[in-house]
Amino acid sequence: MDVITPATVFGVVGYATCSSLMLIINKIAVHVLPAPAFVLIMQFIASWTAVKLCGLAGLIEVDALERSKLLAFLPVSVAFLACVYANIKTLQYANVETFIIFRASTPLCVSLCEFLFLGRELPNARSTLCLLVLLGGASLYVYTDATFIVNGYAWVAIWYVIFCVDQVYIKHAVDTVKVQSNWGRVFYTNLWASLLCTLISAATEPQLLQAFDWNWSSVLALTISCLLGVAMSYFAFLCRSQVSAASFTVLGNVCKILTVFINVLIWDKHASSVGLACLCVCLVAAFFYQQAPKRLPEADAEEKETGSLMREPGELDRAEEELESSDPPSRR
Repeated sequence: MDVITPATVFGVVGYATCSSLMLIINKIAVHVLPAPAFVLIMQFIASWTAVKLCGLAGLIEVDALERSKLLAFLPVSVAFLACVYANIKTLQYANVETFIIFRASTPLCVSLCEFLFLGRELPNARSTLCLLVLLGGASLYVYTDATFIVNGYAWVAIWYVIFCVDQVYIKHAVDTVKVQSNWGRVFYTNLWASLLCTLISAATEPQLLQAFDWNWSSVLALTISCLLGVAMSYFAFLCRSQVSAASFTVLGNVCKILTVFINVLIWDKHASSVGLACLCVCLVAAFFYQQAPKRLPEADAEEKETGSLMREPGELDRAEEELESSDPPSRR
């Protein structure tokens, strides 16, 4: 059974806070600077350069640039960017509320993938019920507060597959690629992401950036998004290293729910009381969710089940005699 440590709590709380705020900050940044690929590039560059400079200054421990680690984190960055791109394309064909329903069902798929590929048990009855309630609550929220809209199921299906693979593969990479500190993961992933995203921006946004009229609001929004991006990247990797892929996916869904609550507070559009109640049910279900433990090796599991049957005749009696002989004088 996985033990909850202070590092786990720190990672979960940090990631939940950053993730809940990131969507809103990015929404503002893209509104004042309508070049999403460029905004992402600046966040990636800010992340790896800030980490590297702090490492050179001796403030944090950061891995040196090594070929083996660079190659190991390339698929991580590719999976991450593929997920982001598929996310954007999905939102072109489905509204945000519909997207919440599809995302709410991903922990069920990720749990199965963890069982097949990452050596975890399937969720117990309590956790399975929590995942179903999470899906039902999100669906009921959309039914009562918005319209279910999907015009392109192909992109929704593509995003769904990429997202589940992304959750499982990155968890595998975090557990298997050895780094000196969590900052090393931030450095390598954002370095690759900035290079790859630059190609996307150069192909899609050069004229827009040339014609854009910079002002203090756009600079401020971009700066805040970059600072939050550094924190988001750090806490995301830290949280992934502390919890299972399914638990990380559940937490991501909770963050989206928290984002909805924040939107209710700061924007004009307000959810109905029934919709808010559905979201509260989702939060309760996520709170009672328990991540599945890692499976014991087959040999260890068999030994645990049959250990008492493997003792030779008289062994139990000898063990009891030894225990009695070792009793302190006060008990004799």
